[in-house]
Amino acid sequence: MLDLTQWTLEQKIGQLFICGFHSLTPDEQITTLTGKYHVGGVVYFRRNIESVRQLATLSHNLQKLPRSHSDIPLIISIDQEGGMVARLDHDGISRIPGNMTLGAVDDLQLTYDVAKLAAEEMLALGINMNFAPCIDVNNNPANPVIGVRSFGEDPTKVAEHGVAATRGYQEHGVIATVKHFPGHGDTAVDSHLGLAVVPHDKERLHHIELLPFRKGIEAGADAVMTAHVIFPAFETEEIPATLSRRVLTELLREEMGFDGVIVTDCLEMHAIAKSCGIAEGAVRAIEAGADLVLVSHTLSDQIAAIEAVREAVVSGRISEDRINQSLQRILELKANRIAPSTGTDPLSVPVPLTPQVDSEALLREVAERSVTLVRDSGNLPLNKQKPLLVIWPELRHRTEVDEPSVHQYTLLNALQPYSDKVSLSVIGTRPDEGEVLEVLKRSTDFEQIVVVTYTAEGEIPEGQSHLVNALNRMHGASVVVISTRNPYDVESFKDVGTYICLYENRQFSLDAVAKVLMGEFTPQGKLPVSLKLEEITN
Repeated sequence: MLDLTQWTLEQKIGQLFICGFHSLTPDEQITTLTGKYHVGGVVYFRRNIESVRQLATLSHNLQKLPRSHSDIPLIISIDQEGGMVARLDHDGISRIPGNMTLGAVDDLQLTYDVAKLAAEEMLALGINMNFAPCIDVNNNPANPVIGVRSFGEDPTKVAEHGVAATRGYQEHGVIATVKHFPGHGDTAVDSHLGLAVVPHDKERLHHIELLPFRKGIEAGADAVMTAHVIFPAFETEEIPATLSRRVLTELLREEMGFDGVIVTDCLEMHAIAKSCGIAEGAVRAIEAGADLVLVSHTLSDQIAAIEAVREAVVSGRISEDRINQSLQRILELKANRIAPSTGTDPLSVPVPLTPQVDSEALLREVAERSVTLVRDSGNLPLNKQKPLLVIWPELRHRTEVDEPSVHQYTLLNALQPYSDKVSLSVIGTRPDEGEVLEVLKRSTDFEQIVVVTYTAEGEIPEGQSHLVNALNRMHGASVVVISTRNPYDVESFKDVGTYICLYENRQFSLDAVAKVLMGEFTPQGKLPVSLKLEEITN
C-alpha cells in the first residue's frame, strides 16, 4: 500500500477527477483545477488541438504546471477510437480506422498494429490514456451512438478484437479503457441526450454484452469506462450503471474480478446532468465504486462536483477510506504506465509523427481489405469511358460524439486517377425536397450513377432514403449505392442493384472503394453485422 499520510483530503479527491478545458494552451480553467483543486487528469477535445507541435507543447506544459504532489504525473486522456470518433485528425497524425472497419477486415494482427500505431503517436504527443477500445456489441441497428464504433455484432469477435486493441495500446505505453460497461450496443437512445435501458436478463447479458468485458479483464485491461445506461437485470432502481453499486462493485469488481481503475463516462451527458445532476452524480458514482470521475467541459460544474464529493466525505456519507481505495488504484496505474518526466522537447517531435511510408502501407491495407460487397447486379466494374455521376452527402452538422471536421476529400477525388468523365452532385446528409429533385433531374443525363450514403445517428435520414429509392425507380438496378458509415442503410431501399459497405468516409476508404468500382481489385471485407437482405428485392 502507498503511504497517503502526507495527503490532504482535498488532494486525494482532486486525483479522482479528469476535467477538460477550452484552449490551446494551459488556461485559467485548467490551472485552477490542477492547482487549487488538485485535479489529477485532463481530457483533450478538438478544441485543444491545432497542430502536432502545439499539442506536444501543451502536454509538456501541463505536466509542468505547479501543483501539490508535482511528482505525480497528470493523466492526459483523449477519445481516439479511430474512424468517425477521432479527436486527432490533423496533418502529421495518422488517421486510424474505426472499429467496424477493423471488424470487416477481421485480422487480429492488423487490429493490434493499428492500436500500436495510435499508441506510439499519442505518446509522442504526451497523451497517456485513451478512452478506447469501444467493445460494445452493436446488435441494435437503430443504435444512434455506437454503430460503427463497435467491431460488430458477434460478441466473440468483438472480444477478440477488443483484446488485440487493448494489448496494442498497453504494450506500447498507453492506458487502454474498455467501454461502455456493461454494454451500450443494444440501445436506441443516445446517452448524451437521455437515459437508455437494456432490458435483457442476466443470462443473455453474460452471453453477449459482458463477454468482451470479461475477456478484456482477463487480458489485463487497465481501465473500464461506465455506461450511463439502465440495466434492470442487475439494478432494481431506475438508475444508470454509472451510479449503481450493484453494477460497478458487485458485478464488475466482485463477480467479474476487475481490480483496475473504473472511470465514468462524462457526467455532463444528459443521462446524468438532466436526472440527478452533475455534482450529485459525482458523489453517487464514487459511492457506486467509480475511481475516476470525468467532467469534460464546464468549470462551474467541475468545481461543484469536486466540492460535492468533499462535502460527502466531511459529512460522513462517503468514508475517507473509500477515497483512499480509489486513490491507491489511480496512483498505481500512474506509476505503472506514465513516465514521471515531462518528455522530450516538444519542438523536436517529428511531423509527421510516423514516417508516411510506414503508416500509409498499414492504413491502406486495412482500408482495402475492409471494402464489403453486399450485392452486385453486374454493374461492377464501371465503364471508365462512360460518364459517371457521383452523389455525395456533405456533413453540415455536428453530432454529440463525432465533432467531425469538414472533409474536402470526396469520392470524386478518389475516382479522378481512373476517369476524367466523373461529375459530382453534393447534397446534405439531410437533403430537402429541392436538393432531391435537382439531383434526380441531373441524373437523367447519366447511365452510371453512384450514390454515397452517410448516416450519423441511427436510421438513414428520410431525404437520403427517398433519393436512393427514386433513383432506383428511374434507373433500375444500374444504380450503385455505397454506405460510408452505417451498413444498415440498405434496409431502407426498396430496390438496390449494387450495394457496397464502407464504414467511414475518410480518404483511404474512399481510395479503396474507387479501386473496386474501377475493377482494380475484388473486395474482401466481411459484414460485421447482419442485414435484412431478404426484404430487399432486385
